[in-house]
Amino acid sequence: MSDVDAGRRSDEIAGREIGRWGKGPGPTLLVTGGVHGNEPAGVRAAERVLAALGERSPAGRGCFVALRGNCAALAAGRRFLARDLNRGWDAASVAGTRARPASERSPEDLEQLALLDAFEAVDGRRQGPLLYVDLHTSSAAGSPFLCLADTVDNRRLGLSTGVPIILGIEETIAGASLEWFADHGIAAFAVEGGQHESPDAVDNHEAVRWGLLVRLGIVERGAVDLRPHRERLRRAVGDAPAIVEITHRQQIGPEDRFRMAPGFVNFSPVEKGHVLARDRTGELRAPARCHVMLPLYQELGDDGYFLARRVSGFWLWLARVLRGCRLGGLLPLMPGIRRAEGEPDTLLADPRVARWFVVEVFHLLGFRKESRRGALLAFSRRRSRADNSEL
Repeated sequence: MSDVDAGRRSDEIAGREIGRWGKGPGPTLLVTGGVHGNEPAGVRAAERVLAALGERSPAGRGCFVALRGNCAALAAGRRFLARDLNRGWDAASVAGTRARPASERSPEDLEQLALLDAFEAVDGRRQGPLLYVDLHTSSAAGSPFLCLADTVDNRRLGLSTGVPIILGIEETIAGASLEWFADHGIAAFAVEGGQHESPDAVDNHEAVRWGLLVRLGIVERGAVDLRPHRERLRRAVGDAPAIVEITHRQQIGPEDRFRMAPGFVNFSPVEKGHVLARDRTGELRAPARCHVMLPLYQELGDDGYFLARRVSGFWLWLARVLRGCRLGGLLPLMPGIRRAEGEPDTLLADPRVARWFVVEVFHLLGFRKESRRGALLAFSRRRSRADNSEL
């Protein structure tokens, strides 16, 4: 990279940065707001937290860094200009974007390259473990919630926020920004704070930020009163289940003429047969008793809704114990299961041989269903950096 290019990249990072606070050894909390340009609540919450930190100057260690996601789309008040910036973060797509000639890059390609530079700069300068949090809102009301790659460290950090967790999003949505961090072993999750433009969403994001800053020690415990923030999240969460797992994604396109039925919010419980939406084929009904997540009430988006089922505390405990015993290494000894060549963290299962509870067992041991490879099912697990345990 030339000196001119390096200087331009530094200027882009500085303009994208909402702010930073703290220095020296310790954990780093990196957040992005506005990866979707019609979701400014995360940016506003970060600005509010940084302003308070500047006024109070509490003791602590480590660093808090906040970045704007899609700067051009934020300025236009649009979800995106050419493509969804919360897609294309898998290794192959990132390599393709970097290799694309400058004259062929879309506005979101440029935003992604600038964010990648910023992410790599933060990771390269950290003096302790790193936690990444991506701030979002949705077109529907309802409880805030977290999406995360299914590792023990991510579950532990997510549960500490007091906000419900959704498992399985990474199976159904390919290439979200969390994937880049998961591929690098970095602890990460996304927070859906509430409905677009709702003041409550800003407050929810702020409450989660303060809780994480204190938990990580970036702000010394006792330097900020967490009680109002915990109470805010308790009220916002209500009776939503602590953890649910995605069982269905309703993918849509313009030709589907999809219209969500009115009245749904995140975690809405429905019975089997309940009408969820309509498209060109007619009514779309719930296949079983479940919860509705992220119902689409905006024009842009390729996810009509998700369906999820509650995960009991027993299964959470069992997963933690089994993963701690590293029983995933024994899976290739089972009939019909083998390692993918050249991919140590991916297993292939032949459903014609391994018939009983294949998906459930793999999920329990941290392998999430990735794709179908011919007649085989591919399951991958995420690795965590060793220092994630310090978070």
